[in-house]
Amino acid sequence: MLAKSTEYAIRALVFVQLRNWEGKRPGVIEIAKEIEAPSAFSAKILQMLTRHRLLDSAKGRGGGFFFNGEQKELTLYQVIHVMEGDACFHRCVFGLKSCNNDNPCPLHEQYKEVRDKFFEIVQEETIQSLSEKIRKGEAVLNRSIEKE
Repeated sequence: MLAKSTEYAIRALVFVQLRNWEGKRPGVIEIAKEIEAPSAFSAKILQMLTRHRLLDSAKGRGGGFFFNGEQKELTLYQVIHVMEGDACFHRCVFGLKSCNNDNPCPLHEQYKEVRDKFFEIVQEETIQSLSEKIRKGEAVLNRSIEKE
């Protein structure tokens, strides 16, 4: 449902939040390793997130990525909107350009329910709420850490 770059962006932001709560600012290589993404691709994603002010960065000693006080609750919708716009909330599951209530594809009604629920979820959930689930041990961020 989401582009790979958006998936990586969400995972990167969650990891940054977790490290920030520990008083640390992770760099690109650390983030890329944790989210299981190529470093160059991660760097481009992080650059886009900082350009849109969803995240901050500092260079040099003590540098890295971090959230400032203005980025308290960052919704998943905000991240998705920056990374790929709103198309994923409107597109047809079959990729038809004219799929709508008047000209539905064979899965229009069922997929519309899924898409609407997904839209509701991403407006409610935040990077911080997802990070908190991981911090409490209720969820994991990558495949190398499996819940026992």
